[in-house]
Amino acid sequence: MSLTWILAAMMLIGTRETAQEPINIVHQGDTLSQIQQSDYIHDLPVGPLIDERKLEALIKDVAERVETEPRNAVLDGAGRIVPEKPGMKLHGAEFRRRLYGSMFEKGGVELEVPMRPVFPRVDSEVLSAIKVNAIGSYSTYFNSRNRNRSSNIVLSAQAINNTVIFPGEKFSFNGTVGMRTGEKGYLRAPVIVRGELYEDIGGGICQVSSTLYNAADRAGLTIVERYSHSRNVHYVPPGRDATVSWYGPDFVFVNPYNHPVLIRAYAGPGSVSVTIFSSDMLETRPREVPGASRTLPEEVDLEERGVNGTSD
Repeated sequence: MSLTWILAAMMLIGTRETAQEPINIVHQGDTLSQIQQSDYIHDLPVGPLIDERKLEALIKDVAERVETEPRNAVLDGAGRIVPEKPGMKLHGAEFRRRLYGSMFEKGGVELEVPMRPVFPRVDSEVLSAIKVNAIGSYSTYFNSRNRNRSSNIVLSAQAINNTVIFPGEKFSFNGTVGMRTGEKGYLRAPVIVRGELYEDIGGGICQVSSTLYNAADRAGLTIVERYSHSRNVHYVPPGRDATVSWYGPDFVFVNPYNHPVLIRAYAGPGSVSVTIFSSDMLETRPREVPGASRTLPEEVDLEERGVNGTSD
């Protein structure tokens, strides 16, 4: 018997009558659910005991229905700050305490769900302090007529845009972008570029990770995990790429500075740009990085060739 069961029994013994009135669980004036006390209490010779497994399932269900995630402050397309928004989380311990108290009420009970605020990691004050100083930037180029690949580049650039990395914090490309799936809008991008084959959901995102790598390197961030393709790619100089895949390699760096840094990424027609910003008080340690060529190679649709390939 768990300690919680024992404490609940001590609360209920001698105070609870057999009346089985419902408990209405209410949030912001709306009834989320109505539970019967008999579904959660076992009447035993030693006294009534609360079924902890059912109670935990109830708490989890209520949390999923009432909790909201906090929203970080971000920059819009014009560089203006969109303010943060706090989230709300179920106050689990207080909800449990109120449930215990409701279990021995004689009449019907209305139980208001207790909530507590959850504040975002990045607020307007932090963002305003680190959006002013560009410490590293890089651009690469692609054929905008390849619509599937272009769409994947846009989606992954949006996924890393407005990411803030605090001092000593680690950034993971896979962890930030997440799994590339059709449900998220990623498309198959079958192309051949200088003899290299590409055909997979999310083809093209390695151009974004490679652009980010070169911007981060220029900004003096600490690169801790990076892998190159088996062959040279066209959009960055040899040895300057960062291949990624969900079940394989990742691109990871750490912010070594004593100020947060901000990633701004934008993919437009034919180019993707990444700029790293931070405080104007930051003393940077930039590195020399060769620029990308604007010359685009000929691209051939794999469907025309009847060839299967792998993603970049």
